[in-house]
Amino acid sequence: MVIKRLGPVSLAKIVGSLYVVLGLVFGVIFSLAAMTGAFGSNPPNSPPFLPLMGMGAVFLFPIFYGCLGFIASLVAAWLYNILAGLVGGIEIEIQ
Repeated sequence: MVIKRLGPVSLAKIVGSLYVVLGLVFGVIFSLAAMTGAFGSNPPNSPPFLPLMGMGAVFLFPIFYGCLGFIASLVAAWLYNILAGLVGGIEIEIQ
Protein backbone atom coordinates (compact mmCIF):
# COMPACT_ATOMS: atom_id res chain seq x y z
CA MET A 1 0.00 0.00 0.00
CA VAL A 2 1.39 3.41 -0.98
CA ILE A 3 0.10 6.77 0.22
CA LYS A 4 0.17 8.89 -2.92
CA ARG A 5 -1.84 11.91 -1.82
CA LEU A 6 -3.07 13.57 1.37
CA GLY A 7 -6.17 15.73 1.57
CA PRO A 8 -4.61 19.02 2.76
CA VAL A 9 -7.75 20.48 4.35
CA SER A 10 -8.80 17.25 6.07
CA LEU A 11 -5.29 16.76 7.46
CA ALA A 12 -5.18 20.41 8.57
CA LYS A 13 -8.53 20.07 10.39
CA ILE A 14 -7.35 17.02 12.33
CA VAL A 15 -3.95 18.47 13.22
CA GLY A 16 -5.48 21.85 14.06
CA SER A 17 -7.93 20.14 16.44
CA LEU A 18 -5.11 18.21 18.10
CA TYR A 19 -3.16 21.43 18.57
CA VAL A 20 -6.20 23.12 20.17
CA VAL A 21 -6.24 20.37 22.80
CA LEU A 22 -2.48 20.68 23.23
CA GLY A 23 -2.81 24.47 23.56
CA LEU A 24 -5.48 24.03 26.21
CA VAL A 25 -3.21 21.76 28.25
CA PHE A 26 -0.26 24.15 27.94
CA GLY A 27 -2.53 27.13 28.66
CA VAL A 28 -3.75 25.58 31.91
CA ILE A 29 -0.19 24.77 32.98
CA PHE A 30 1.01 28.28 32.09
CA SER A 31 -1.97 29.84 33.84
CA LEU A 32 -1.39 27.90 37.04
CA ALA A 33 2.30 28.81 37.04
CA ALA A 34 1.55 32.49 36.37
CA MET A 35 -1.11 32.71 39.06
CA THR A 36 1.11 30.95 41.59
CA GLY A 37 3.95 33.34 40.84
CA ALA A 38 1.70 36.40 40.90
CA PHE A 39 0.17 35.49 44.25
CA GLY A 40 3.45 34.34 45.76
CA SER A 41 5.41 37.50 45.07
CA ASN A 42 3.17 40.51 45.41
CA PRO A 43 5.33 43.65 45.09
CA PRO A 44 3.75 46.79 46.58
CA ASN A 45 3.38 48.61 43.22
CA SER A 46 2.21 45.67 41.10
CA PRO A 47 -1.07 45.96 39.20
CA PRO A 48 -3.97 44.01 40.74
CA PHE A 49 -4.90 42.31 37.43
CA LEU A 50 -1.58 40.45 37.11
CA PRO A 51 -3.03 37.05 38.15
CA LEU A 52 -5.76 37.45 35.51
CA MET A 53 -3.18 37.75 32.74
CA GLY A 54 -2.12 34.16 33.39
CA MET A 55 -5.73 33.03 33.10
CA GLY A 56 -5.86 34.55 29.61
CA ALA A 57 -3.44 31.84 28.48
CA VAL A 58 -6.24 29.27 28.82
CA PHE A 59 -8.07 31.08 26.01
CA LEU A 60 -5.17 32.39 23.91
CA PHE A 61 -2.95 29.30 23.77
CA PRO A 62 -5.57 26.99 22.19
CA ILE A 63 -6.46 29.60 19.56
CA PHE A 64 -2.80 30.27 18.74
CA TYR A 65 -1.77 26.60 18.70
CA GLY A 66 -4.84 25.58 16.67
CA CYS A 67 -4.27 28.21 13.99
CA LEU A 68 -0.57 27.47 13.80
CA GLY A 69 -1.14 23.71 13.59
CA PHE A 70 -3.79 24.15 10.88
CA ILE A 71 -1.58 26.34 8.69
CA ALA A 72 1.57 24.26 9.20
CA SER A 73 -0.14 20.97 8.37
CA LEU A 74 -1.89 22.52 5.36
CA VAL A 75 1.50 23.56 3.95
CA ALA A 76 3.05 20.19 4.88
CA ALA A 77 0.30 18.24 3.09
CA TRP A 78 0.65 20.45 0.01
CA LEU A 79 4.43 19.89 -0.05
CA TYR A 80 3.96 16.16 0.50
CA ASN A 81 1.61 15.93 -2.46
CA ILE A 82 4.14 17.69 -4.70
CA LEU A 83 7.06 15.54 -3.56
CA ALA A 84 5.04 12.30 -3.65
CA GLY A 85 4.27 13.05 -7.28
CA LEU A 86 7.99 13.42 -8.03
CA VAL A 87 9.57 10.63 -5.99
CA GLY A 88 6.64 8.39 -5.08
CA GLY A 89 4.60 8.07 -1.93
CA ILE A 90 5.22 6.50 1.45
CA GLU A 91 5.11 2.73 1.38
CA ILE A 92 3.18 1.14 4.23
CA GLU A 93 3.06 -2.58 4.90
CA ILE A 94 -0.13 -3.67 6.66
CA GLN A 95 -0.57 -7.14 8.06
